[in-house]
Amino acid sequence: MLRVAVPNKGALSESATTMLREAGYSLRLNSKRLVHRDIDNDIEFFYLRPRDIATYIGRGILDIGITGRDLLLESEAEADEVMQLGFGRSAFHYAAEEGTYSDPAELAGKTIATSYPVLVDQDLARRGIEATTVKLDGAVEVSIELGVADAIADVVETGTTLRMAGLETFGEPILMSEGVLIARGEVTKPGADVFIRRMQSVMVARSYVLIDYDIRTELLADAIAVTPGYESPTVSQLNDPAWSAVRSMVEKKDSHKIMDRLYSAGARAILVTAIDACRM
Repeated sequence: MLRVAVPNKGALSESATTMLREAGYSLRLNSKRLVHRDIDNDIEFFYLRPRDIATYIGRGILDIGITGRDLLLESEAEADEVMQLGFGRSAFHYAAEEGTYSDPAELAGKTIATSYPVLVDQDLARRGIEATTVKLDGAVEVSIELGVADAIADVVETGTTLRMAGLETFGEPILMSEGVLIARGEVTKPGADVFIRRMQSVMVARSYVLIDYDIRTELLADAIAVTPGYESPTVSQLNDPAWSAVRSMVEKKDSHKIMDRLYSAGARAILVTAIDACRM
């Protein structure tokens, strides 16, 4: 049975749960349950702290896990990123009281509070900066006001929490993070390839839509140039031989622009349909 680690709480947990359901898996109904077995798919889900998941994967205790890239790198576990999952996007930044610093180089000789000391120490070493890091488990924003640190390094999603504390980010992000699928090397356990393929199918379904339209056959070439499809569009002759029907996959983010271009090219009855699942 394939053993998969899932975040047990927070934004990563909610997004991971939604994605797994879209991939066709049954999940726990009680948030206090730590283990759920999906017998139909021969898979076992373990609900763990997001910060601990990479450790379980790196030690080979579990086969596949969902966590954040920042947490994976901070753990220094022997685990690899298999694929990006497109949720939980955030930036890992230095921050301080407004107007204090403009460049990380100014942190030389300063004290930095963070929940990610490994990432911070690595970044400081890359920059050739000698500074002191203080590890805190949370609420690092208040550490400056309390005199624990001169600056902080933390994950920033919207920046609202920082602004409320009178802080601002400075310098380029230390790291861009998001939810990722992780494993220890190549996973050869039965069912792993199916699991990864299902997760990929959800990513495709979220990124693409189907577009259908009618076009005069004489204008078909110009329309197909707009919607070439993943491999090739489906083209069918309508009852009126002067017209053809076309179906193609297009990127969801571009769908309205593509509709505009198709209409200008002579297409009519243009329809866009969401994709629930897809295997490429």
